[in-house]
Amino acid sequence: MSRLTHVISGPYAPPAARRELVAASADGSRLHVEVHGEEEAPAVVLAHGWTCSTAFWAAQIRELATDHRVIAYDQRGHGRSPAARAHSTTALADDLVAVLGAALAPGERAVLAGHSMGGMTIMAAAGRPEFAEHTAAALLCSTGSSGLVAQALVVPLRAGRARTRITGAVLGSRAPLGPVTPIARTVLKYATMGPGSAPDRVEACARIVHACPSAVRHAWSEVLAGLDLDANLAALTVPTAVIGGTSDRLTPVAHARALAAALPHCVGLTELTGMGHMTPIEAPEAVTGAVRELTARYLDTTQKEKTP
Repeated sequence: MSRLTHVISGPYAPPAARRELVAASADGSRLHVEVHGEEEAPAVVLAHGWTCSTAFWAAQIRELATDHRVIAYDQRGHGRSPAARAHSTTALADDLVAVLGAALAPGERAVLAGHSMGGMTIMAAAGRPEFAEHTAAALLCSTGSSGLVAQALVVPLRAGRARTRITGAVLGSRAPLGPVTPIARTVLKYATMGPGSAPDRVEACARIVHACPSAVRHAWSEVLAGLDLDANLAALTVPTAVIGGTSDRLTPVAHARALAAALPHCVGLTELTGMGHMTPIEAPEAVTGAVRELTARYLDTTQKEKTP
């Protein structure tokens, strides 16, 4: 019945950051940022999804920080970033470019990885000059650009207005999630994870999701319900890989396929059989491997070209 905000042992317990900083967004919102690994290592920036926090990336941070500089931040209202008045895709983009400016040197580029709302953050920021300055490649993980509520499979009904209406009510509920109990784990696993997800992975996700304040969860659910970033995809011209789980009920794999088809420079679509929405925790090796491949192919070359 503990209110722990994340697990405290095992591979999904978040490692201690080497240093922490605060990034100030365009509207003054303050964002908690963590830096892991050595300063001179190739940089990776991680943007988590709706109701999550930097703890969601624990497995990726632990593995990548051995030879990368890993920068992870809490979206506004999540984790250790205070709640803000504005909730919009513009705010998400503002926050990302603020983090890039605070954590990277002028002209320094990184590989950006975004899960769910974090992927939408990358799409929203794609046309910004700051994004172009600091981005070598991107990974979109378990995400979509539009039609989220209508296409979600959380409610087991035939597609149509009734399912869309009920799904929106469920995802947008203002009710507190309460403590993590066996029933809560079962519900969360059904809605967000694949049927074969191991108990330690379900526990890790439940602790993080249940820690998100209900008001923040509701505010961002309204943004996601009206999401339409299809036009932004044309601006996402950096090499971009896409990952989706075939058992994802929140953003079904059709979203990943649509992104791969629409992106100007898609460098790979990976469909993870049997995985749900929480792929960085459900399939940590696959997600970490995708980030590593992008840094090896694009980031190292980019940094070498900048060296006199």
